[in-house]
Amino acid sequence: MTDLPYRVIVTGSRDWTDADTIHEALDEVYCRVPAEQDFVLVHGGCPTGADAIAHAWAEPTAATIDIFIADWANQGKAAGPRRNVRMVAEGADLCLAFIKGGSRGATHTATIADRAGIPVKRWTA
Repeated sequence: MTDLPYRVIVTGSRDWTDADTIHEALDEVYCRVPAEQDFVLVHGGCPTGADAIAHAWAEPTAATIDIFIADWANQGKAAGPRRNVRMVAEGADLCLAFIKGGSRGATHTATIADRAGIPVKRWTA
């Protein structure tokens, strides 16, 4: 057993609506993590789309939810990319990216996760 939690970043489009795809992806990962290892779902806190779907999936589980909120008021357009960098910098075992319409934010997060050596699985719509 490891004392380190299994961290999964979920990044995705704000208008992603395919909950089944996200649920299936998270179920598959969650089932592979040993029961004695903590599971942490990381997302950007968007109230719609992939973040919201992943958050709703995690609520009834034993997962910890780690939300990274973008500081739009103080950082303007740089807030999203800065938030993405913070999520990746915290480290993760896996990044699940649900990209609709070429979403720049989700694509950015997946790209920097890839560069950081975090395995990335992508779905597109």
